[in-house]
Amino acid sequence: MPESLPVVPRFLAPAQVAELLQIGVGEVIDLVQEGELRGVQVGAPARWRVEEVSVEEYLAAQVEHSRRMALWRQSQVASFPEVWGASTVQRT
Repeated sequence: MPESLPVVPRFLAPAQVAELLQIGVGEVIDLVQEGELRGVQVGAPARWRVEEVSVEEYLAAQVEHSRRMALWRQSQVASFPEVWGASTVQRT
C-alpha cells in the first residue's frame, strides 16, 4: 500500500486574500495580526503569507456570527407570547 504524502498547507499572498474577501490588503494584514487569520512572514524582506484553510475557517466563523446575530435580532422584535407562549394568568 503506497504511503500518502503529507498534506502541505497552501499559502496565499495578502493581495489574493484581499481579492477573495473583497477587502483591502491592509485589512488582511490586520486580521493576521489580530489572530483572525493564520499567517507567517517568509523571505527577505519578509512578506506575509496566509494559510488558505484559515481563510475558509474565518469565513465560516463570520457566517455563524451573522446567523446568531440574525436570530438575536429576531428575538428582540418578537412579542412575549410568541417567545414564551400564552400566559395562563388572566386579568379581570
